Amino acid sequence: MSTSKWDVTFLVYRKKGQGTPHYDEFTIKVNPDEYVLDAIERIWAYQDRSLVFAHACHHSTCGACGMRVNGVEKLTCITLIRDVTADGGKVKVDPLRNFPIISDLTVDMGVLYTRMDEVGHRPVLPLSEEPAEPGVKPVKIAAEGDIIRLADCIECGLCISACPIANTTSGYLGPAVLAGALQHGLDSDQHLFSLVEGENGVWRCHSAFECTEVCPSYVEPAGKIMELRKQVIWKRIFGIAK
Repeated sequence: MSTSKWDVTFLVYRKKGQGTPHYDEFTIKVNPDEYVLDAIERIWAYQDRSLVFAHACHHSTCGACGMRVNGVEKLTCITLIRDVTADGGKVKVDPLRNFPIISDLTVDMGVLYTRMDEVGHRPVLPLSEEPAEPGVKPVKIAAEGDIIRLADCIECGLCISACPIANTTSGYLGPAVLAGALQHGLDSDQHLFSLVEGENGVWRCHSAFECTEVCPSYVEPAGKIMELRKQVIWKRIFGIAK
């Protein structure tokens, strides 16, 4: 890590309640090999304790610290300061788009979680009554009410924020949700199929691939949406999702 310090000015989005949105400037000394989240935490600790933002794991696992940095969706805990500015430069930090703002840099992602739950439910699978082999730990496949999440997706909301369709159509299910629907399959769940092929499903996507561009977990949601379209067509024509 570099030992030199840079003077960097952070333009931070602020909004409290019904107040008028604006930007506050904070100039601090940072190590360029630190992360944007480190700077935001330092601003909160030493300059403005009223700044509201979300964070948790600090290593790109929880997805809590998603924000827009210079207009691009990022996990701030893994975004190096040197990658977004230079010594004496400025960094603009905004909350994610397409979600209600709770306060400052924190948004309410409840709609994402609700929709992920809706496409994530699986039918009850029968569990074998045969005894497990000695030394083999039983594996629970699924039970009523269980949610099977999209593999690798940390539900950070970056793909929703970057999506131009989500920006204009509030009912659109969104990239992460549709990618999750592909994982769960369309053959066993008519409700899921209806959601996916409906007005706010796969055909609403305009294939901009902005979601894949910003995904920090390499889920490739745009590619999964394209594959889901194929399954919808197959199921419509042949009655199965191939």
